[in-house]
Amino acid sequence: MCIRDRYQRRVRDRSNSTMATQEIKLFDKYTFDDVNVSQDMALTDYLAVKTSDATFVPHSAGRWQKTRFKKAQCPLIERLTCSLMKHGRNSGKKVKAVRIVRHTMAIIHLTTAENPLQVLVDAVINAGPREDSTRIGSAGVVRRQAVDISPLRRVNQALWLLTTGAREAAFRNIKTIAECLADELINAAK
Repeated sequence: MCIRDRYQRRVRDRSNSTMATQEIKLFDKYTFDDVNVSQDMALTDYLAVKTSDATFVPHSAGRWQKTRFKKAQCPLIERLTCSLMKHGRNSGKKVKAVRIVRHTMAIIHLTTAENPLQVLVDAVINAGPREDSTRIGSAGVVRRQAVDISPLRRVNQALWLLTTGAREAAFRNIKTIAECLADELINAAK
C-alpha cells in the first residue's frame, strides 16, 4: 500500500464520518429543524426557513433578483442580512451585516432561551401589515381605498420595518445595532 492509497483512504473515511453526522445549522449553533411557520398559512411559501433552505452563514452570493419572485426562495436570514445593508455608508458591506446578525442571534438566544430563527419568523409574521391603502380616483378627485397586501410584500415590509427601527434606535446611541435589532425582533415576536 503506497502513501497515496493510505491518504485517499484516510480522506474517504474522514469525509464519510463527518458528512453523515453533520447537520446544517446557522452559525453552527441554531438548527432549522424546529422552526414553525404555521401561525400564518399565507406566509409559508415566502418564509424560507425549512431544512432545505438551511445555510451555515447568511452569505450565499446567490442571484435572487434575476427572475421575478425568486427572492421568495432566498433564506429569510439572508434577506435580513441584505436588508441591513442600507443607507449609503453600509451598502455592499455584507460581511459587516453578517457579523451584526450573528451577534443579534446570540443575544436573542441568551435573553429568550429560544431558537433565534423561530423568534425571527414570529417577528416577521407579526410585523408584516395585513392591509394598506391605495389611491383611487380620476379627474382630480382622489380618495383612499383599503386593499389587502400580498404575502411577499408583507415579508418585504416587515423586514424593512424591523431593520429601519433597529437602525434608527442605534443611531447616536450607546447600544449597538445588534442589541437594537435583537430588541426589535424580541418585541415584535411577542
